[in-house]
Order: sequence, then C-alpha cells, then structure tokens
Amino acid sequence: MALLDNLKWRYATKAYDSTKKVDQTDIDKIIEAARLAPTSSGLQQFRVIDISDQELKEKIVPIAMDQHNIAQCSHLLVFVAWDKYTEERIDNVYNYITDQRGLPRGRFNSYTNKLKALYLKQTPEENFAHTARQAYIGLGIALAQAAELKVDSTPMEGFDNDALDELLDLRSKGLRSVVLMAIGYRDTANDWLASMKKVRVPKENFDIECK
Repeated sequence: MALLDNLKWRYATKAYDSTKKVDQTDIDKIIEAARLAPTSSGLQQFRVIDISDQELKEKIVPIAMDQHNIAQCSHLLVFVAWDKYTEERIDNVYNYITDQRGLPRGRFNSYTNKLKALYLKQTPEENFAHTARQAYIGLGIALAQAAELKVDSTPMEGFDNDALDELLDLRSKGLRSVVLMAIGYRDTANDWLASMKKVRVPKENFDIECK
C-alpha cells in the first residue's frame, strides 16, 4: 500500500518554496526511475533535461503561460523525445543491447527490420506522436518516485513547444519537447491547492469490467 499512500499524498503543486532545494541525490533517483521506465520495443525514445539554473527557469516562465512555479521550483525536468525514427537510431539501440548482453550484433535483425518497415514509412509527425507517448510513461514513473521521496512535483503541458525547442536548441539534436515536470517543496502558505482534498472520480466509475 506504500505506493498508493504516496500517490494519495502528492498533488500538482501550484507554489514552491524557492528557498528549499531538492538534494541532487533525490533528483538523480527521480531521473533514474524515468530511465528505467518501459518503452515500446525497448527503444527508450525519450530523454530528460534537468534544469536548475535560475535564469533559464525564468526564461521558460513566459513560454509556459506564466506559470511562476517554474521559477520557484528547485529543478525543472523537461521530457523530450526523438523527432522521428531513423534506421540509425533503431540500429544504435539494438547494437548497444546486444553488446551489453554479450550477443552478436544483428541478433535481432528480423525484429528491427519490422520496426523499420513500420516506422520509416510514417511521417515525422506520426513518428513523434509515438515517441512522445513513451515520454509520458517515464513521466508517470518519475512522478511516483518523487512522491515516494516526499518531493513535490507538477506535470505541465501548458507551454509553447516550438519556443522551448528553440530556447533549448532541441531540433539540432533531433529532439522535441513533450512535457515538463517541476520538482521542489510545496509552499503551503501560498499554494491555494495545498489544503484542498484530493479528488478523483469514484472507483466504480473508473474501473470498467468486461465480463
């Protein structure tokens, strides 16, 4: 029940205490949880950018609909994903997998050829729609890890993706921004949501059984 208790504790923090910083050890654990997340075909199509620089966080605030908790938080994690699938990216991942497992390169060619046949014929936008979904898996696990550490967090989609991509020079790296995760410690005196009951739809309306 510990995980469920931690998830009941967490909420989308609206105000952070800017004087309190999250220890880098805990930040590393949160990012590691995202790294260990499952992804489609094990391709790990997303990365995490860890931003603690105050000036950079403040530059992101106007890009993110003036959400000032970005400037207040200890760290801002930016989940980014491949802009498209390429033959080289797929091969690089599976070459690394076979090398790490002591297997000959090409051991999974029959499978990777199917992946290439599926993804390389799609448009970059279709590719990105798929790679971005993998980032959300990592986000979910990172949120759970933060809650276990009693570190507050806020997932955010409300930002100008193109502007953030330009600020962080993501397109030159073959990446695009997907979602943000602010991390820090809640400022209960100034967070209007902190004292409110956590509300979710009732279980009987959420759990749909097929019999």
